[in-house]
Amino acid sequence: MSSYNKIEVMVGGVVLAAAFVFGIYTTQTTGLSRSSAGYELSASFRSLEGVTVGTDVRLAGVKVGTVTDVSLNAATYRADTRFTVLNGIEIPDDSAVVISSEGLLGGNFVEIMPGGSLDYFAPGDEIEDTQGAVSLISLLVQFVAGSGGDGEQ
Repeated sequence: MSSYNKIEVMVGGVVLAAAFVFGIYTTQTTGLSRSSAGYELSASFRSLEGVTVGTDVRLAGVKVGTVTDVSLNAATYRADTRFTVLNGIEIPDDSAVVISSEGLLGGNFVEIMPGGSLDYFAPGDEIEDTQGAVSLISLLVQFVAGSGGDGEQ
């Protein structure tokens, strides 16, 4: 084997090792390596803008689940959503589910706002207290339209 072949094999090995390390890092940071042991809940939203299958479900800023299904209810014209919550985390049955934003440039996520009830949702239950996504563009249009005509004092 010539010296060029040995160098090519070594470089190839380094590239494969780097790809393997990157793959492990990716699975750990995205949560793919975690077991998805949890129970499923559902909710229906007026607007589910920015939320898709795989979107985080958070409680107090901590990821506690994942959106597993999104579909349009043809009878109500609402977005029916199913999501999982990790086993061991009990959600009070007077809790609300809100579509929140990570900031101006961040994505949306599903946030559980816990209530104070001593009773908890069972697997398969539907959370009825929901608040859909708020469109930033529609808020800006309302702000501009509302403040445009008040030039006189």
